[in-house]
Amino acid sequence: MPRVLRIINRFNIGGPTYNAAILTKHLNKKYETKLIGGVHQASENSSNYILENLGVEGELVHSMKRELKPIGDRAAYKEIKKIIKSYQPDIIHTHASKAGAIGRTAGIQYGKAKMVHTFHGHVFHSYFGRFKSNAYKTIERGLAKKTDKIIAISDLQKDELVNKYNICSAEKAVVIPLGFDLEQFYTDSESKRILFRTKYDLDDDEIAIGIISRLTAIKNHELFLNAFESAQKNSSKKICAFIIGDGEDKEKLIEHCKLLNLSYTTNSYQEQQTTPKADVHFTSWIKFMDIAYAGLDIVALSSNNEGTPVSLIEAQASSKPIVSTEVGGIADIVKRDETALLSAAEDLEAFSTNLLKLINNSALRSSLSQNSKDFVAEQFHYKRLVNDIKILYDTILS
Repeated sequence: MPRVLRIINRFNIGGPTYNAAILTKHLNKKYETKLIGGVHQASENSSNYILENLGVEGELVHSMKRELKPIGDRAAYKEIKKIIKSYQPDIIHTHASKAGAIGRTAGIQYGKAKMVHTFHGHVFHSYFGRFKSNAYKTIERGLAKKTDKIIAISDLQKDELVNKYNICSAEKAVVIPLGFDLEQFYTDSESKRILFRTKYDLDDDEIAIGIISRLTAIKNHELFLNAFESAQKNSSKKICAFIIGDGEDKEKLIEHCKLLNLSYTTNSYQEQQTTPKADVHFTSWIKFMDIAYAGLDIVALSSNNEGTPVSLIEAQASSKPIVSTEVGGIADIVKRDETALLSAAEDLEAFSTNLLKLINNSALRSSLSQNSKDFVAEQFHYKRLVNDIKILYDTILS
């Protein structure tokens, strides 16, 4: 039985963890799979519950962490190299940048496994300055030469990898969108909605707008808060915002709320008491996101760069209209003007206009909602993902 060693950056909440856990659980029984990954940051929530819900075990690579540190990365390389030697995989499949760099370097040294890498996003723009971005491109080009297949999770991402940044050839790249078990977002929506809105003391006619992502600079939450503050001034509707997630920019965003004269709370959803009314609720990560989506009326994303944001797939599965920037693979996972209103990155005027449209026009919200569920059920079900990966593995091993 062929063995697959699956390596992710770290066991934190996010698309790569869901993707890797689902593949580890559901990949055809023809393959044996071992899942390893680094340690989540203190500002992130552990994804252990995702693995536990699927009955998947993940092995920690204790020295692999998000920060770029030569000593720590060298230790992670040695740790992964030891795991490879012991496990003797036929395929090494890495997910995202840190795992891809360290895991593939160790795999190349091993020399006996086929190499597959999935770009869940990339850091070739908006994250770093020109020098550092160019250094990452050079590293990725070198690794791609030793990789049997590069997986892009959207058509746009493949075009960027092949044509814009010249990371690999078109023949080496293949598009395999992410896949998820979306059933939880379809069921018991009304009871879940009551549960969430009771927790935050929301009126029946109050429009709840949520943004779900790490609180970090690339996600540009300031754009979202500025647009929300503008909508407050220009709409007669009652509205409130939910910032769901955690990260190093939390205090900075709280200060931004103060600058905009927006009231806020920082009670996590897990706390027992009802949360008092406020303009903005910082909830931290919410374990049962199906409850949160049910309680929201609009889902937003304001990022400057993205791969395939899970929040927008889950929002559509929950029949929620979307307002988002159009970056990375977002245009491939929503239907413009049918499930989402899109605008260019950092365009506050256009983003604010789209948000205000959804707030003021209940018929438009309803129209976008009705189109969403069937679209993602067809495009992003985990069974499609698992079958696509099995075919890819069969091909490279043959």
